[in-house]
Amino acid sequence: MSGPLPVTVHPPSPTGGRRVRVNGEILGLAYSVADVAEFLRRAGLEVDPVEVPVSPLIDWRGGGPDYWGPEPGGASPGLG
Repeated sequence: MSGPLPVTVHPPSPTGGRRVRVNGEILGLAYSVADVAEFLRRAGLEVDPVEVPVSPLIDWRGGGPDYWGPEPGGASPGLG
């Protein structure tokens, strides 16, 4: 396949974490930008974790790359 694959990071789940979908396939539940970078690596897309928050390949839905938990602006308590 030529060209970049569509990457979507969905809004946080009620318990925290965000689904990552590449080319229509759910790759997993990410809890950080590093998790997103790892999912992309496994899908054959080498994106430096530093570049993930600003990558034009990624459609951040329901909050940007700093929003991982169910409450506005932060990570879920007790995860990790």
